[in-house]
Amino acid sequence: MSPVRSASIAVGLVLAVLVGVMATRDSGQDRVSTHLVGQPAPVLTGTTIDDEPWDLDAQRGRWVLVNFFSTTCVPCIVEHPELVAFAEAHAEADDVRVVSVAFDDSATAVERFFREQGGGWPVLASGTGRIAVDWGVIAVPESYLVFPSGHVAAKVIGGVKADELEALLDEARGGA
Repeated sequence: MSPVRSASIAVGLVLAVLVGVMATRDSGQDRVSTHLVGQPAPVLTGTTIDDEPWDLDAQRGRWVLVNFFSTTCVPCIVEHPELVAFAEAHAEADDVRVVSVAFDDSATAVERFFREQGGGWPVLASGTGRIAVDWGVIAVPESYLVFPSGHVAAKVIGGVKADELEALLDEARGGA
């Protein structure tokens, strides 16, 4: 058998195995979107842009929406007014807290963004790389709804809308 034919057969076998593996495994989006759901939320502590300490564990007993974003991310910019509306809708009852975690961004840019765009919730902007890794963030925006127990209720990949967050919260409350 010629070396070219042997190499062609070997490449064909490798490709066939690769196609078989890819066809029988869970899809990437499903695996990514569910890996923390039902699990205790990873550690989330830091200092806010207002120089206040913030710790997810201190929020036990209330719902928390954890939003990973970047000031240079177009879907993050588009979703921001929706987060503001969601946070404002829950401000009086104080039943849901929002916290934003900057992803690969400068603290100065984050502070300027929130000053110009609004959002009166805690924002962690420095030293957040480890947090993103622990939460499995791949690309922003990504948001996580955390049960009052501290377990992750849901993950949303991509920009959010206030009404969709309300529906997600209602659904999670039904299962809480």
